[in-house]
Amino acid sequence: MSIPRFWRNIKSRYDLIGKQCKSCKSIYFPPRNFCPKCRRIGELEDYKLKGKGEVVTYTIIRTPPDGFDMVSPYIMGIVELEEGPMLTTQIVDADVNEIYIGMPVERVFRKIGEDGDAGLIYYGYKFRPAPKEE
Repeated sequence: MSIPRFWRNIKSRYDLIGKQCKSCKSIYFPPRNFCPKCRRIGELEDYKLKGKGEVVTYTIIRTPPDGFDMVSPYIMGIVELEEGPMLTTQIVDADVNEIYIGMPVERVFRKIGEDGDAGLIYYGYKFRPAPKEE
């Protein structure tokens, strides 16, 4: 199997597919093999997260690691999704002077990076400020 096809087969990487416990209704992301609350009695099923949430905390990276020089400064944050799970993600399309804790954000599909001389490109989710509701 080619590497791009392998990455596409990881549903959580592209579609924000987590797991929900049928017993207690808890939602987990990234996906888990068993429910930490119910243990053995819990049965997990796929759950597609909406991709909307808010910034819990963030940091601005001004001295990036190798390979990220072109996007510096950039924002890394912890986002709490509407369904409850929290994840660490890059926040894009936001001015570093306008980001704030509690900012509503939404998932977007973006380039994550490139690998090696072959130029294999990895894609995945990032988050951006959500449009204001009217």
